[in-house]
Amino acid sequence: MTPGARLQAAIELYQHIETATEPADAVRDRYFRHRRYVGAKDRRAITERVFNLVRRRARLNWWITRAAPNLAPSHRHRIVADLALGDSATADDIAELFDGNRYCPAALDAQDFALAVDLAGQPLNHPEMPDWVGLEYPEWLDFTLRQLWGGRLDTEMKAFNRPAALDLRVNTGLATADEARKALAAGGVEASLTPFSPIGLRLSARPNLGGMAAFREGLIEVQDEGSQLISLLVNAEPGMTVVDYCAGAGGKTLALAAAMTRNGQLDGRLTACDVAAGRLRRMEGRLKRARVKGVECRVLDDDSDAWLEEKAASADRVLLDVPCSATGTWRRRPDTRWRLTADDVEAQTERQRRLLDDAQGLVMPGGRLIYATCSVLAQENELPVADFLNRHPDFAALDCAQVWRQILATPCPVDGPSLRLSPAATDTDGYFCAVLERRA
Repeated sequence: MTPGARLQAAIELYQHIETATEPADAVRDRYFRHRRYVGAKDRRAITERVFNLVRRRARLNWWITRAAPNLAPSHRHRIVADLALGDSATADDIAELFDGNRYCPAALDAQDFALAVDLAGQPLNHPEMPDWVGLEYPEWLDFTLRQLWGGRLDTEMKAFNRPAALDLRVNTGLATADEARKALAAGGVEASLTPFSPIGLRLSARPNLGGMAAFREGLIEVQDEGSQLISLLVNAEPGMTVVDYCAGAGGKTLALAAAMTRNGQLDGRLTACDVAAGRLRRMEGRLKRARVKGVECRVLDDDSDAWLEEKAASADRVLLDVPCSATGTWRRRPDTRWRLTADDVEAQTERQRRLLDDAQGLVMPGGRLIYATCSVLAQENELPVADFLNRHPDFAALDCAQVWRQILATPCPVDGPSLRLSPAATDTDGYFCAVLERRA
């Protein structure tokens, strides 16, 4: 593809992402699935351009408004601004790309060209930018994030604005970490061990895993190291009864199944629950590829009360990875930060409270409820846990650092009652985990 054609594709994809309700990576995958003529090198260049636009949205808007106060920033204006500020392109360079020829963007009008002239030679970052602009987060979250991180706000948010590495979880039911590394190396992919998860591998590149034998044969699964750590802290073992109460597409269910495997077979009872039957159906292919049999999938619907009553106080472990704001995934899904509202967070906290109350009934005396989110917000983490413990005095929070040392030989990155992970602190997505034990 010519540079102009790449830019036109970036404009189209960026516009789709800006107007979509699903995550940017899903929009990207669908876009290229319908354009198989786009080569791998072009896909990488287009994706990099678009995701940089998403990560720089607040700063680009700030510059556009500064240069043209009466101009409402559009996706096209942001691309012009990004070329000038991010690529150090001149106005004439930009006009050459926007030449209006076939497969290229429509020619710049006078307003677009004037914007390019005003922004050419300017730096992307400017000392007059407020923190929420320079660090790329919604202004309404400014007070909350300052309370959370204080003097580390700059460090933490800059880490959220860097692309994430690709983490894999080794399916220990089929292979060791060393065997999985060798299988990847045979396919030309170098992997390093993750620092905290003993079953994690990290790739610096992003190969086509679907075409690799190690993936097809179920030796590896894509899973962020932080998510792996939460699965490990469940401490599921063969012979246990374990419930993954908000299983989604099954990433943690698969990890729990591997931990419960003995002699190549699932030993114990593992149930994956979700309100969406479609998500549970999508898990079936992953279970088959990982060669896991015996996982019960249950849709939580209006008839679930009878099942909850039947299974009351029967589970050794209940993992409750609740729906949340997903603020901890911003480095992988930078577009979602601009869709999030205060009302969304409030609605999720109410939902989290209900889920805690429902799931706790499954835990047997002496069993554990593991509450987890991919959020950094205290409203979804420490506060719901404190509220739950006040209303359920038969539960107590265990010290996560102590639980870690009992399960893992790797160094624990926290020293406190709950686990908090973030890109800056642990080079993982932002996760929270609390281990709550029902008194025997």
